[in-house]
Amino acid sequence: MSERESMEFDVVIVGAGPAGLSAAIRLKELNADLSVVVLEKGSEVGAHILSGAVVDPSGFDALLPGWRKEEGHPFRTPVTADHFLILGHAGSVRLPNFVMPPLMSNHGNFIVSLGEVARWLAQKAEALGVEIYPGFAAAEVLYDDAGRVVGVATGDMGVEKDGTHGAGYQPGMELRGKYVLIGEGARGSLAKQLIAKYNLDEGREPGKFGIGLKELWQVKPEHHRPGLVQHSFGWPLDLKTGGGSFLYHLGDNLVAVGFVVHLNYKNPWISPFEEFQRFKTHPAIRHVFEGGKRLAYGARAITEGGYQSVPKLVFPGGALIGCAAGLVNVPRIKGTHNAVVSGMLAAEQVAAAIAEGRAQDELAGYENGWRASPIGRDLSKVRNVKPLWSKFGTIGGVILGGVDMWLNTLFGLSPFGAMKHGKTDADSTEPAANHKRIDYPKPDGVVSFDRLSSVFLSSTNHEENQPVHLKVADPGLQKASELGVFGGPSTRYCPAGVYEWAGEGAEAKFVINAQNCVHCKTCDIKDPNGNITWTVPQGGEGPLYANM
Repeated sequence: MSERESMEFDVVIVGAGPAGLSAAIRLKELNADLSVVVLEKGSEVGAHILSGAVVDPSGFDALLPGWRKEEGHPFRTPVTADHFLILGHAGSVRLPNFVMPPLMSNHGNFIVSLGEVARWLAQKAEALGVEIYPGFAAAEVLYDDAGRVVGVATGDMGVEKDGTHGAGYQPGMELRGKYVLIGEGARGSLAKQLIAKYNLDEGREPGKFGIGLKELWQVKPEHHRPGLVQHSFGWPLDLKTGGGSFLYHLGDNLVAVGFVVHLNYKNPWISPFEEFQRFKTHPAIRHVFEGGKRLAYGARAITEGGYQSVPKLVFPGGALIGCAAGLVNVPRIKGTHNAVVSGMLAAEQVAAAIAEGRAQDELAGYENGWRASPIGRDLSKVRNVKPLWSKFGTIGGVILGGVDMWLNTLFGLSPFGAMKHGKTDADSTEPAANHKRIDYPKPDGVVSFDRLSSVFLSSTNHEENQPVHLKVADPGLQKASELGVFGGPSTRYCPAGVYEWAGEGAEAKFVINAQNCVHCKTCDIKDPNGNITWTVPQGGEGPLYANM
């Protein structure tokens, strides 16, 4: 086995998203002498970041006071209008803004490209002396003999599909630190391992997720309203399936359109991608995109468990931050502000610990303090919205969720307490025989499209002659249960056409087109048997989201 090179730092951060970069910036602000490194699996900072995104700037105000006076910042499109629609099959009803809880207002927020925000933060971090290594995928957690986290290792490069070393083989690198912060985003592979190893989810509700699909369009000028934020729920989803849409009008005639499906849906015949394409054909939506040009496409899992599902955030030697910690405010569809604050809170605890001469212990102050912080206050007010929707369906759940948010806002209490989520998203899937197959319309090539042409727009690239990074634990179980009982939902829940069942009956074979993977992690969440594990491919591979 080749010897791995090892590098020592004070702090190792996995993930160059808002949480990781905010932590890096805060660490250097507190102690310029700290050595801080950020690993990013994408080929460049922002390459794997996908979000709506309407950003609450409160986190950035705390991290970078005075940023609004700077030139060149990415917050160029303030929200000017806020619309909420209920969609039926052929019509729509706009909810008056005054009935919406105040926390749902987007006044003072900004429509942004989150990838651009990450690149802006990266420049600030590097100016402070932070080392950022894009194209390096953290594939392994390193432990000492006492079971404490002491660093991470990147994956080997140049490994052939059969496991042998190719001509360009390079062993991974070990990056060791006094503390390791994990900011991989939703359902990160290292975070998943750490939660399991240290039982960080003990006493918590199961993690809950949605899949968010997004396209970026350049629309005709007459269809463009800079600063308009529009959300909807209802059609094309049935009233038992949670989810909704967003349309965000940026500058330069650009519109970000997205669709979120809660992954606790029961019907295995549902295809989130097809529901998204169908949504764009609605009479209230279609006209925005007719005559326009689709520029980009992507998909990403979203953490939806909220307050009840946040695991213990610390372990010996480090902490979870950002979406790896599950800090998204689901009804607001916002997590960036909480990600930034979580990075700051963790950084402050790390800097204090190192100043005291500590290393590889638990950052108890971070775990004990987050619920009383702006993060806890933000998530607590909306803690019952997701479980109410899951229990009472779209209409009843939205009404009760709205009432609950109003009561939390006005009186700081809820008649529902803190509701439970119940089953995992995988366990929520029911046998195919219990549901009617859905006959989705063919794409029209004008506003609706197929999956493969969409994946092309994500600029996804993987070296084909490498081990498949999507691991199936039991191929026999996949055939007998995923296909035999559940009707092969992997061919529908995957937004990139990664999975297919070739052949029929006894000849059916599970095919994994790993080169199509956009790293959304849905398979790791929704496979009904938990039989698929998403792992990192070689560093730098995957989608290239330039402006998503």
